[in-house]
Amino acid sequence: MSVNGVTTGTTTTYDAYQTTQSTVTKVEQGATESSVTETGVVYEPSNETTTETVKKTYTQNTELVAKLKAEQANRLQQLQNIVQQLLTKQGQTYNTANDIWKTLASGDFEVDAATKAQAQADIAEDGYWGVEQTSDRIIDFAIALTGGDPDKIEEMREAFKKGYKQAEETWGGELPEISKKTYDAVMEKFDKLAEEAGLTTSEATTN
Repeated sequence: MSVNGVTTGTTTTYDAYQTTQSTVTKVEQGATESSVTETGVVYEPSNETTTETVKKTYTQNTELVAKLKAEQANRLQQLQNIVQQLLTKQGQTYNTANDIWKTLASGDFEVDAATKAQAQADIAEDGYWGVEQTSDRIIDFAIALTGGDPDKIEEMREAFKKGYKQAEETWGGELPEISKKTYDAVMEKFDKLAEEAGLTTSEATTN
C-alpha cells in the first residue's frame, strides 16, 4: 500500500467523520433551538402582585388646608359683622321713626319732623331698611362670600345667627320687632336656597 493510498483513505474517512459530526451538531442545535422556541410560548402565571392592587399613599397638604380654613373663617366673620351692622342700623332707624330713640351720650334726643319722615320711609315694607330689602342684602352678602356654593348654606345660616346675637348685645337686649321679622325672613330665604339645591332645610325660628 502506498503512502498516497493511506493518505487518501485517511482523508476520505476523516472528511466523512467531519461531515457526520457537523450534521449531528446541526441536528442537536436544531433540536435545542426548537426546544427554546417551544419553551418560549409556554405561559406561566406570575405570583407577583399587580400594580392595580398596590395601595396608594396620599399626603395631606397641611399648608393649603390651613389657608382654606382661615379663608372660610374670615368669610363667616365678615357675614357676622355685616349682619350685626345692618340689624343695629335697622333698629336705630326703626326707633327714630317711632320716636323711641331716647338718649345719646349728651342726653335726651328729639327727632325732627324731616328725620322722622325719612326714617318711616326707610323702614316701610318697600323701604331700604324694611324687612324685605334688609333680608335680601344679608342673603346677597352670604351668596357673594361663598361664591354661591350650596354646601356652605348651613355655615352661612349659623354665621347669620351669631351676627344676630352680636347685634342684640350691641343693642343691649332684644332687637325691635322689625329686626325679628327680618330674622324670620332671612331664615326662610336660607331654607329656599337649601331646597333649590336639594338639601335638607332647617326650621326658621327666631331667637
